[in-house]
Amino acid sequence: MDLTSRAAPPPAPRFHPRLWVAAAGLLLVPAAAMLVTREVDWGPGDFAMAAALLAGLCLGVEAALRWLGTPLSRIAGVGLAVIVFLAVWAELAVGIFD
Repeated sequence: MDLTSRAAPPPAPRFHPRLWVAAAGLLLVPAAAMLVTREVDWGPGDFAMAAALLAGLCLGVEAALRWLGTPLSRIAGVGLAVIVFLAVWAELAVGIFD
């Protein structure tokens, strides 16, 4: 028995920067549209809410990919995060649950 052997260190937490960059890029779409047309009129609160929604979606996707073991459960977790995001977005946009 070798007393000098050590257990392998735990794997570093996985982080998906492309996911977060894509979410930030989505915030640029209405900002760019506001420069082109007057039909898009977002205020600071709109951008803050969109950023919060996208951050929640990214956190849900990150959690599903990190904590769920099988590929099928990961797909289901990501799908659930997307469905929750779309439901909250639709409620805030038009009030579908009233």
